[in-house]
Amino acid sequence: MFIQKHIGNLWQNVTDFFTKGHQRTLDVKKNVLGSLLIKGVSIGISLLLVPLSINYINPAQYGIWLSLSSVISWISFFDIGFTHGLRNKFAEAKAKGNAEVARIYVSTTYFYVGTIFFTLWLILLVINRFVNWHVLLKLPPQMELEVSRLAMLILTYFCFQFVFRVVNTVLVADQQPAKASLLDMLGQLLGLLFILLLKHFTNGSLLYLGIAVGAAPLLVLLAANVVLFNSKYKIYKPSLKFVRKEYAGHIMQLGVKFFIIQVVGIIQFESSLVIIAHYFGPEAVTPFNIAYRYFFALQMVFVILISPLWSGVTDAYNTGDITWIKNAIKKYLYLFVCFTFAGLVMLLLSARVYNLWVGKDVARLIEFPISLLCFIFVTTTMFTNIFVFVINGIGALRMQFIAGIISSAFFFVITLLLIKQFQLGVKSVLVASIISNFYGYVIAPIQVYNIFYRKANARIWYR
Repeated sequence: MFIQKHIGNLWQNVTDFFTKGHQRTLDVKKNVLGSLLIKGVSIGISLLLVPLSINYINPAQYGIWLSLSSVISWISFFDIGFTHGLRNKFAEAKAKGNAEVARIYVSTTYFYVGTIFFTLWLILLVINRFVNWHVLLKLPPQMELEVSRLAMLILTYFCFQFVFRVVNTVLVADQQPAKASLLDMLGQLLGLLFILLLKHFTNGSLLYLGIAVGAAPLLVLLAANVVLFNSKYKIYKPSLKFVRKEYAGHIMQLGVKFFIIQVVGIIQFESSLVIIAHYFGPEAVTPFNIAYRYFFALQMVFVILISPLWSGVTDAYNTGDITWIKNAIKKYLYLFVCFTFAGLVMLLLSARVYNLWVGKDVARLIEFPISLLCFIFVTTTMFTNIFVFVINGIGALRMQFIAGIISSAFFFVITLLLIKQFQLGVKSVLVASIISNFYGYVIAPIQVYNIFYRKANARIWYR
């Protein structure tokens, strides 16, 4: 009877946690739980994909795959921030109950992003014929044709994926990040299934790997667009009748700033892989990427928990609920402390985990300082996310925009200095990334303090 009573009380507390309180907070809680479950599966799949892909080809070829993918992923920034601009504008329109305006923003984004990436795809297919990939990535000349074909495949999938990923932006803007995560997870799961089939029926091939990894998420996104815009999001279904040039300008006011900020992100990670491949060879990319992915798993979980904050802040700010924003910041700071301790445990266990995960032959290539720097980078990034998400939610991007331009220059200067003058090797890119991310862990907290706590009048904080 005693046990039954306590189980009943526990169940009641759990039920109250997900059913009582402000609707915005309840949506956050439900999406966080759903995202945790989905992302847990997603992280497991991504961890399985690494050794499976390495075993299907080999560590050197896997390094080529990572380097080439990172170069081509740069084209995502040709959307000039449209999707992030849509995220804020859609959430703002929905918070004000204006479904038609929200549909205009969705339709306009699809039209312009589709036009940009279809044109870009055609141009890049031509340019690809003239790129010497074996020189750029320091490959044997005999691999040029295979890598060129792989680049063409990745370009095709990536451009079309990016258009259909607008549906993910709509889900996140509607404070439904769990559903967006589900689409990503299903794409990964299908990719894993394709690679398992390839491993069973074919010999190792970079081209086949490219087909499997590229086609899977594209198929899932195509299905999601058809299903969602003919059911729950039918009132926001994209249509040429709702495309408005002037609304593209509204999106672009935020979009251009987000574009520069995104460029900083790609410089600090994606170009790191190219720098490593160029100065130390593609084989050095694999141990770096394994250590980074290991600690990035922690950041992924943190981002799951914090992802509703951005659109939640947009909704709260537009309805004048500043107290909700301040309480959310406080809770996430407590959460950050817990994740930091979890990261320390991961660091202490890193060598054993690498051995179990990718095998001793690959694990021995990963130096402890790389793991330590990955831990520091991920920890500072998690702290940064709390304040940057709040700033992004209210669209006060000017300081972040300026800092982004400065930090991108810092990154290159510091990286080259550490490589050439101090001979720090692969560690250089991580040290440079940590230093150049100064906006997030220095300026953003000051900006949030001045806006929500000090309530400063200076316009610089709000622009």
